[in-house]
This record gives sequence, structure tokens and C-alpha cells, in this order.
Amino acid sequence: IPALATERRLAQRLRERLEEEQLLDGRYQLQQLPGGRVALPVLEEKLSQLCLPLEMPRELVWIQQDPVPSRASRRRAPAQKLRDELRRLLGGSWSEELERDVPHAWQRHGDLVLLSEDSFKAALWESLGPVLWETVASALGARRVARRGWVLPDGMRTPSVTLLLGQDGWVEHVDNGIRYTFDVTKCMFSPGNITEKLRVASLPCSGEVLVDLYAGIGYFTLPFLVHAGAAFVHACEWNVHAVEALRRALALNGVQDRCRIHHGDSRQLELRDTADRVNLGLIPSSEEGWPVACRVLKKDTGGVLHIHHNVETPPAPPLVLPAEWGSPEAQHPIEDTGKETLGARIRPEWQKWAEATAVRIQRLLVELHGQPWHTRVLHIEAVKSYAPHVHHLVLDLECRPALP
Repeated sequence: IPALATERRLAQRLRERLEEEQLLDGRYQLQQLPGGRVALPVLEEKLSQLCLPLEMPRELVWIQQDPVPSRASRRRAPAQKLRDELRRLLGGSWSEELERDVPHAWQRHGDLVLLSEDSFKAALWESLGPVLWETVASALGARRVARRGWVLPDGMRTPSVTLLLGQDGWVEHVDNGIRYTFDVTKCMFSPGNITEKLRVASLPCSGEVLVDLYAGIGYFTLPFLVHAGAAFVHACEWNVHAVEALRRALALNGVQDRCRIHHGDSRQLELRDTADRVNLGLIPSSEEGWPVACRVLKKDTGGVLHIHHNVETPPAPPLVLPAEWGSPEAQHPIEDTGKETLGARIRPEWQKWAEATAVRIQRLLVELHGQPWHTRVLHIEAVKSYAPHVHHLVLDLECRPALP
């Protein structure tokens, strides 16, 4: 198991990369070790395929007792209880086909569990009626049960969710000390964005005015207000159900006086010369929002754009274990100083996209204001793998008018 002398957020990003390459043991999670180190659970048989940046300090350690179970591993106990309860319920009708139909994972929002769209599809389940969903709720420690369908192609990513047990789809979800609320039958919650929400919460936004062009239920609006210290946020959203969810969440977190919701198409937003910072949290591309983002930036001082985009990346070449693995002289802490530290991990395709985006934004600003502007890539953040060889990235781009 390699131990990394670096902060936990960097280790989490490295874990996501290694999971992509199927090098980690899914039974265990990141584990804090003495001396500020973090252990990643690399499969022993995969060590020969592992490669880390040469400047990253590491060593091999064996954790013999009490490794920390992963979230998936912790879920196995209720999943096994659910299968046992269903076997008792069905008796001699139990089969391998039904076994495959029972979910191994689900989302939990308060007392509601949200099942995947491919669970409980066999015809026999329908014959059980309400007793099935009561059994599921009891086994999983919930009071309400719902099942996802496919996301509707309506431009608003409306979920197709059926409430199977219970009368009300409104739930509350606490994430990093922030209370989100939404109706699971009307809005989606994206747990995969947690690393970016944590990063946004740590940005130095004190006293700033921010425009969130695709606010949704408040994924980023709320961290900017609650933790990052933004003075005021203009939140733009065209889905009426998401607007209601955001309105309720602002009140729950006591920040409603520092946010104005603009209900409608953000491309028609009438704000100008307002923002110190603009968040463009839309994938696969936020490109349609770039002209709006340029218009709302303060024309005299500029600001920072957080531009989300899905970037395709060819598969990485085979990895090999460095010869100096575990050498004592390599075991010293490093700091995350931004782009310099991340440089070894930023793929050429990501850098190329970021630089091309910076050029295009600069041209938009020059055309808009009729004077020179400068853009500078501050940071490239890999949020998650969206599909095979496609990564959800965020570019932090500084935009400033040229001094006379």
C-alpha cells in the first residue's frame, strides 16, 4: 500500500485516477497514517503496473490490522440483510435471476433510499405489491423508497423517478455542513461533484459578488455563500423545480438575504458589469454561457471564470513501477502550490483545451469592450471521469483588462 505525504484532497484525486485504471482494492478507503501521510489501498498484484510522478514522495507499507472499510464495503452489510429478507419473503421462488435483480448500491437522502433503474425488474417482484417496498425499507433502515428511471431529454435533466413507498418526494441532504433540499421526483442530486464542491467552499471569495449561471438546486451557489464567504450571489436557473429547491435551501442555511435567484434562460440574463467571479457549472460544455460570463464580469477590474467542460483524453500508456520506489530520500512532504505541483498530472489534452479556451475568452472580452484584455490559466481541476476517456474538468481562468 503506498502512503502519500500530501494533503487528503490530492490523495483523493489520485485515488480516482487509480480507480480508473483498476489498480485499487475496492474494499478499503483512504486511511490517515501518522506523520501526515495518507495510505491508498493498491492491489498487491497490480503494484508492477503502478506509476506515480517522480517528485511525489511515497513508500510501501502493510496495514495488518483494522484497515478502514470503503463506503461500498460498509454497504455490503445492509445489502446482505436485504437479500436475506427477500429470500425469506419469497421462499422457494428465490432464483439466481432474482438475486441479480437485487441492488447492491443505492443513494440515501435522509429517510429515503433511491434505487437504480435496473433493480427489481423481474415480473415476480410486481406480484408482491407494497410488501416488497416495505421489506426493502425495513432492511435498509429507511421509511421511503423510490426508483430512478432514465433522465428525460428535456434540456433540464429532469429525472424519471417513481416513488414506491411514501407520499412525499422532498428530502434533505447534508453535504460538507450544507443543507440541500429537493424533490427526488423532480430534481437530481450529483454526488460525483463532491470534490469540486469542497474546492469551491475553500476559495477566497470574501467580499466578492458572484454569478452562478447554472445554479440548479445550489450545488455551487451554497458552498460559495456558506463557506467561501461570497458577499452576494446571483443564481441563474430555468427549471422551476430546481428554483423552488434552491429557494428552500437558501432559507435552510440562513443565506437567503445574500442571494438573488434569476429564473429563466441564463443566456438572456440582463446583468452587466457586476461580478468578481462567474461559475459556469454545465457539462458537457458551458460554451453557450461564455458571452454572458464576459458581460457580467466587472469591466474595470475583471475577475475569475470557473469553466466546466468534458474533455476527451486518449488512454494513457502502460504504467511501470519506478525503480526508486520507497527510497528513504524520497520520503518528504510536498505542498500543493497550484499549477506547478499539478503539472505532472495534467494531461496534454487538458492543457491544450485550457489554453484554447483562454484565447477564445480573451477574444470575446476584446470584442465586447473594444480594448485589450489579458487571460491567464490559474488552475485545471479534474472533477471526475464522466465516461471512458472523458474527464469533467474545471478551468479557473483569470480575466483582467489591460492597464492603459
